[in-house]
Order: sequence, then C-alpha cells, then structure tokens
Amino acid sequence: MKQKSNARENFLQRRYGVRLGRRYAFAAASVVLMGVIGCPQLGNNTSAYAQTSQPRSESPMSKQPSSPETKLVNANTKFGFKLFSEVLKNESDRNIFLSPSSVSLALAMTYNGANGSTREAMTKALELQGLTLQQINSSNAALKKSLENPAPEVKLSIANSLWANKEASLNRDFIQRNQEFYTAKIANLNFKDTNAPNTINQWVNDNTEGKIPKIVEKIDPDQVLFLINAIYFKGRWSDEFDKAQTSDRPFYLISGQQKQHPMMSQKGDYRYYENQQFQAVSLPYGKDGKVSLYIFLPKQTSSLKSFYQNLSAENWENWMTQFSKREGLVRLPRFKMDYDINLNNALAALGMSEAFSNKANFSAMGKNLKISEVKHKTFVEVNEEGTEAAAATSVGIMPLSARVPSKEPFSMIVERPFFCTIRDNRTGSILFMGSIVEPRS
Repeated sequence: MKQKSNARENFLQRRYGVRLGRRYAFAAASVVLMGVIGCPQLGNNTSAYAQTSQPRSESPMSKQPSSPETKLVNANTKFGFKLFSEVLKNESDRNIFLSPSSVSLALAMTYNGANGSTREAMTKALELQGLTLQQINSSNAALKKSLENPAPEVKLSIANSLWANKEASLNRDFIQRNQEFYTAKIANLNFKDTNAPNTINQWVNDNTEGKIPKIVEKIDPDQVLFLINAIYFKGRWSDEFDKAQTSDRPFYLISGQQKQHPMMSQKGDYRYYENQQFQAVSLPYGKDGKVSLYIFLPKQTSSLKSFYQNLSAENWENWMTQFSKREGLVRLPRFKMDYDINLNNALAALGMSEAFSNKANFSAMGKNLKISEVKHKTFVEVNEEGTEAAAATSVGIMPLSARVPSKEPFSMIVERPFFCTIRDNRTGSILFMGSIVEPRS
C-alpha cells in the first residue's frame, strides 16, 4: 500500500507541481485576490497526498434539487448588496464598480478551507446559512456552467486558479474540491523568484482579455498561496445605439457642477420601471436578452444617497418583478473605468475579521494560516456597441414581465449620478454593480 501511495503522490507532484499535505493553506484572488500567510510556528505535519479527480462531465445539478442553487443565488445577492453598502461608506464621492460574483467565488473557494468559528463567521458574512458545503460547491459548479457564454453575441468566461509556494503542503480534500467544483488551475511557484508575480499576472491578463493586466504587485516572503478568480464579459446590445445620435450634453455632478460628456440616445421598447424615487430601465444584450444592463436613475426630487438607503436584496427582488415593456427614450452617458479596492475592512465589517487575524482557523487547508489580503479589480466600458467588463459573477432567477402597452412613452435622461448592474436574467445573478457619479470616457 505504501508503494501505491508513493506512486500516486509522485504522479500528482508531476502533474500539478504542488506537494499536497496538511501543512499550509491557500488564499484567494481573482478580480479578487486573497493571500494566505502562515503564522510563525508551523508544525511539521505528515504530508498527505490529494486524491485529485477530473471535473465532472455532467453538471452536479443533475444530482441535486434546484433549491440549493436558488438559495446560493439569493445568498450571493444579499452578500453583494451588503458588500457594496460597506464600500460605499468610504467611497460615495467616487465611481465604484464591483463584481460581487467574483468576490463570492473567491471566498467560496476559501470557505472550503475554513473550520470552527472562522467558518461560522464566513457563513454569516456570505449569507450561506442553511446550505451544506456540498450544496455550496455543487451549486457554484452548476451556476458557472449555466452563466458562461449565454448567447453568440455575449461572451462570459469564469476562470479560477490556485498558486502555491513551492514549499506549500496542501490538504488533499481542499485541493480536490477546488479542482472538481471550481475547475481551478493548480500551479507551483517559487515565491522568492522575482518573476513569480509576473507569472500570476499573466494568467489574470489572459483570462480578462488584457483588461486587468496586474493584480499581484509583489509577494511577501511569508506568503503561502494565492487563489485567483477572473471573470470576463463582453456583450453587444440587442439594439445598438446609433453613433450619429451621440453628442456632448451636460452631466450634473453631485456638487451641482456640470460637465459636457458624450451622451448616447435611443428610442424603442424597453423593460422599464418607475416609482416616486427613481426610474429604471433594462438594456438587453444579444438577440434573446438573456443578460441586461440595468440603470437606476434617482429622480431630481431625490438623490443617489437616498436611493442607496433603500438598496437591499429584498427591495431588489421586489423591483425586478415590477419591470414591464414600455416605449420610451433613453439617453445614457458613454463611460469607461478601471477600479480597484482592498476589501479587508469591508469584509471585516461584515463579520469576517477573525479570518484576517491570528485566531483564524483554516485547518481544512493547513495549519496556522490566515487571510492576508482580499484585493478586487474591475474594468468596464459602455459605448454604442455594447459593454465590456472584467471581474465577477452573482446569481438570481426572475421571469420577464409582460408588456403593458397602455402607458405613455417615458423619457429617461441619465444626466446625473446613477446606479447600474449587469444581470443574468435567466438565473437572476448580478454579475457586476456600480455607482457612477462622474462618467469618464
């Protein structure tokens, strides 16, 4: 048996270039980056080899009821709005663009290594109550398969990777779950090599079509592992904006000042919703409109600050049921931006502070490990042809509403700060969300 075990371990080392054991753990990143740093005393545990297996050829959902997947979508939505609210506390005066799905995926992979009170804290922060680890993993696998490349005119790709220091020894079950359910690329690097960050960044660059060229600046000597999730989206509008209709018009900033900015204009039939506080419109991508950009514009009698006070998962689900087909005019600013943020403080505020401290328990990955950093980067460009974005994915399910032809045509002039999301309409997943206070092109 010992000979057979050694043969398997040698095979895995040759295949993945990582020693698999119980000594060290990993961290996550993607458009989210997480680093795990080992604490001072690391015990010399017996190395354990991983029983790795190929990703399932069929979706795990074929053996699971649909309810766990729906619960995970709802959890991701709740977590996404909570995270956005925390980021907003310190960044309300600047443009924000997050991928709650990317953060959720990176933390879900990390969650596979958590135990004890650290796992309990992450469960609450990520809104995963009532879901088993098996349900979380199988639902993420099914959602990834469902979300990717929904239509010929829409490209959505999700990639995961795990980069371990050559000295790292990783728990076999932790490795197996991340490979099987998240199809993570497993790689070994010498973190002391000055080229190690370049190798990781090249993978991120390749999997975001060059939109996020770098996520690791340097590697700390104590760093053990990075887990990276990258998401790339590109979609053409169902009806492209006519460039000839684009012209410089005033956009009114929070300060009350105005700036001239390229504004795209279009008339047509849209899924639309309006109440006393805001107007909202869904701008679909592709022929089938499986994914849309949602714009929420506070009315002149209200404000973006007031809108955010009512932005919650519960209200969001209610708003989604209120959209109906209606004729109207949409005038939207062209915009393009890069965004990056360290999410440690925001996640700590949501109850995950233990995961960053010396009290952290990631014993399902290895011993004496904690998260060092959660770093998030995004890119988005909205123009007459469509939208290109790099970062993350979030999920939820909502049917299209029937058309209500009796109402008068609406006019929605997005000439002041607004909130937007990119949403998968089949599952209800929120892929990206942003606060645009000053569009730039």
